[in-house]
Amino acid sequence: MSSRVSTVLTVAGVTALGGLVAYAVYFDYRRRTDGDFRKRLRKDKKKVKNATQSQAGEASASGVGPEELRAALDKVRDEELPPDPEAKEQYFMTHVGMGEQLCAQGPMFYLPAALSFYRALRVYPSPVELIMIYQKTVPEPVFKIIMELTQQDVSVPSSTEGSVQREASDEDETSPTRSGPPSEASSQEWDRLTDPGSQPMQRYYDVFPPKSMNVSVQPAPGDASKVRKILVAEKDFEPGDVIYKERPIVAVLDPDLQAQGTYCSHCFRYIQGDSAIRPESDRLGSVYCSEDCQAKAKIQSHNLLFGLDPVLPPELDHGQSQLSKPAREAAQSKFTDYIKKEGRSIPLLSARFVARQIAIETAKMLPIKTGPVVEELAEASIGGTDYSLYDHIERLRFVEGKASESETKLLCDVLGAALPGLEQSVTEERLATYQGKLAYNAIGVCYSGGRDDKPDSGKRPEEQERMRTPHGTSRQIGSGLYPVSAYITHSCAPSASPSFSSGTSELSLIASKPIKKGEEITMAYVDVSQHPDETPEQAKRRRRIELARGWRFKCECERCLSEATDGNESDLGVEKDESKVEDVVNRVEAGAETYLTDKPQ
Repeated sequence: MSSRVSTVLTVAGVTALGGLVAYAVYFDYRRRTDGDFRKRLRKDKKKVKNATQSQAGEASASGVGPEELRAALDKVRDEELPPDPEAKEQYFMTHVGMGEQLCAQGPMFYLPAALSFYRALRVYPSPVELIMIYQKTVPEPVFKIIMELTQQDVSVPSSTEGSVQREASDEDETSPTRSGPPSEASSQEWDRLTDPGSQPMQRYYDVFPPKSMNVSVQPAPGDASKVRKILVAEKDFEPGDVIYKERPIVAVLDPDLQAQGTYCSHCFRYIQGDSAIRPESDRLGSVYCSEDCQAKAKIQSHNLLFGLDPVLPPELDHGQSQLSKPAREAAQSKFTDYIKKEGRSIPLLSARFVARQIAIETAKMLPIKTGPVVEELAEASIGGTDYSLYDHIERLRFVEGKASESETKLLCDVLGAALPGLEQSVTEERLATYQGKLAYNAIGVCYSGGRDDKPDSGKRPEEQERMRTPHGTSRQIGSGLYPVSAYITHSCAPSASPSFSSGTSELSLIASKPIKKGEEITMAYVDVSQHPDETPEQAKRRRRIELARGWRFKCECERCLSEATDGNESDLGVEKDESKVEDVVNRVEAGAETYLTDKPQ
């Protein structure tokens, strides 16, 4: 019996952790893309404040007397708080898990459960946000006790980082003058979380790309909305100069190479002979060129999607990884079958992007971060620690993606089996947005002019996957999302070209002509050369058709405009650029108070 109870409590605690990790990912997405969601957050903020104030002087609605609450609160106040951010993270996760476990034991344990949740609240950087989570996830009697504790504590000055008082004393969202102890920091954080429009977009581009890359992202000339962005040189470059180097956020080998054992599944390095490192169990058939690559792949996404090792740190796992193995095996098996059957890169790229976001959130829970975990958090902080992976992909242009209900369920089943609650971080709409952005912005990795043995996909030309590569998608070995290079626009007479001369997926952008400081950097998304069996007009039509099918625009670069044409291009299927940015980017860049219409820009 005790074993069964322990199992139930373990699952309950881990589900709470999974839900919070999922919420960290989900909240970041919704606050940026959904105007109604941000409005509800503001309303909820006011409700929380009103709820704390309305309970003053009233009898306890939870059955716990005021004196008992005061005594418990005094005890909590006397407790020392963790001194540094890492210790606070561990403190927070421990007390949230404890609160869930105590809730499961029934009404007799509601007060200690509420105290555990309240302890976690004291160190959380955005208390109102956490209170809203509590309101939706903990039993109502426990939530009432939490609110009563908040009401009693709200008038007491506290230096605690993230004190509830700082949020509850916010009498005017827009006013810089507030009662109580200094609250501007947490108030600004709330505004930043709930309304990205309150934080000028330019701030992001002040730190991204990093100055060391010698490029910047600027509004395209002639674009009054400032929504369309281009990559600009910040110094002079001569032909052959390396402008910058960049690693992908996520990358996948082409499906036909994934299980061949000839390329590292993480860095894409060519593997000679039988030197490949093969995991003991891997449904995808992945191989690695080194233990370092295997460890990085495992941390970033592979264990969550295709492995059975614990997702949470040992001190938070509590045996959940052993309990979840059968469910994980079943869910991963179905998902792997789908990936192999599809034979496309985008579904796996999208899954890895989701998994890497989750991996970063779970890595933050580790009390001691060493080795690959430290490297992972450093790699993910390109552009500064204030911005997440979604901040990078959010601003990119895209065309409509497609994610079926069944595909979304397969991925959600994999996530939920690994850590109950994670399935909340993905919706069909969200997955479709990821797929549209990855399909539009991914760059093909091509060595030494490319390969000649890529099998025909069997799909119609308009349905084939296309990645940005001057050699043509049919010659690549894999593809990846490069957040800086995603801003490079196409030209049939490009000023730069991506190179993978390191023999890995690391991209080196090489100048192919002189580039002056302040000039736009361009690359070719498709093979723009004239083949031996083509006339100049045929070559032009081929590349323009490929651009229209893959990126939904009619190329009007200087080369296309200067070359003669018969004027009949009805077979392109596009009359203008059909790519777009998310509504929130439209709104912020245009400086509007309401969303602009969802039309191609």
